[in-house]
Amino acid sequence: MDRSAKEDARMTPLQELETDRPRGARIGVTSVCSAHPMVLIAAVEQAIADGGVLLVEATSNQVDQFGGYTGMRPADFRDLVLGLVDDRGLPRDRVVLGGDHLGPNRWQDGPSETAMAHAETLVEAYVAAGYTKIHLDCSMSCADDPVPMTNDLAAGRAARLLAVAERTADRVGTQADIRYVIGTEVPVPGGAHEELGALVPTSPDAARATIDAHRRAIESVGHADAWSRIMALVVQPGVEFDHLKVVDYRPEATLELQRVVESEPHMVFEAHSTDYQTPGALATLVQDHWGVLKVGPGLTFALREALFALAAIEDELIPADRRSDLVATIDRRMLAEPAQWERYYLGDPDEQRIARRYSYSDRMRYYWPDPEISAAEQRLLDNLAAVTIPEPLVSQWLPAQYARVRDGVLPGDPESLVVDRVRDALRPYSAACNPLADTTSTAASTVTATATATTGRTPAHV
Repeated sequence: MDRSAKEDARMTPLQELETDRPRGARIGVTSVCSAHPMVLIAAVEQAIADGGVLLVEATSNQVDQFGGYTGMRPADFRDLVLGLVDDRGLPRDRVVLGGDHLGPNRWQDGPSETAMAHAETLVEAYVAAGYTKIHLDCSMSCADDPVPMTNDLAAGRAARLLAVAERTADRVGTQADIRYVIGTEVPVPGGAHEELGALVPTSPDAARATIDAHRRAIESVGHADAWSRIMALVVQPGVEFDHLKVVDYRPEATLELQRVVESEPHMVFEAHSTDYQTPGALATLVQDHWGVLKVGPGLTFALREALFALAAIEDELIPADRRSDLVATIDRRMLAEPAQWERYYLGDPDEQRIARRYSYSDRMRYYWPDPEISAAEQRLLDNLAAVTIPEPLVSQWLPAQYARVRDGVLPGDPESLVVDRVRDALRPYSAACNPLADTTSTAASTVTATATATTGRTPAHV
């Protein structure tokens, strides 16, 4: 179906994915899972450059009815994303908001009924705020549950949350647009807790059992009509990362698994933890029916690389008493508040220091909202915006951005350099999900005065 026909039919971007794949088109969509404004700006600009879809998802850890670790509720995060979208001129009909791992995860240490009551409120808040991609994840055992969680119990709870979502969507008029994701054969939200060995992809039998259990449960709560809007099944394709290494996709290990989703024409696989996969692996995942590729830590990893590069440039250009001391500030605050990393980063103090700063799992991403870190980051950007960064220093620390500055397609101001570095982590996803995407253009990378006119500078970090 060509674009004009899709527009006439007023299809949502996720409906286009459903329509095109059965016709033989191997297309996909990148799911951006981050709440950092400069990561979101990069995602908006990449969507503008390649003419694609902007799918942004908030996890149940980041955003919930109490504020999550970002301090934002679903409506707050929606407003942040849509504000950046509007500032940069991306049409809202090319934007999808999603909720990831919505279920009792945040409250699993307590009784299951209390956790599920909170989960119902969580799902209602997301749907009421206009989120239309809803991942129902009740796979975790609560304090009074069997360990491991049974398939039927998890599916029954997911169906209970689906009923809440359907009721809420009917009230706000978005029911036709809602698409659901089920399954969760991945590490818990937040990443792997320990060093990974070999990963075994989800077995075909396990995938079929998940589908069958959810189908029965959804029918049992009176919403059989919603089954056709189950757009994706989360399964493990055998990709993951820990602190120091990446487990790469091996398509030969998923040949039987790939056939499972072929019997559900409205459904694709969703791949979590695709961060740091090679461009070729990402493209192969899409070809093998993983139509949704989720990425999060890989984007804040690129953000951190860019900001640390700017901090090194700052050391060369700014007097010591005026520097941001961003790197030292981050380490000090992470040591003072270790809850988000100490269970993950083991080893001696030097190993922990390396992990805090450079780990693939990027536990640093939880600390960007810290007021001291946010202030240091803004001071870094302000310091370098007040001077002209010499091109040789850009070459030293950000060589890919240097090449674009020299070509005249990227400004040399600090915010543009950071945003473009994050886009370098997104460009392989655009190429994998849409082979016709423009993965080289940087024209949209400029953080212009017009783009920031309504907000001043880049929004406060959240």
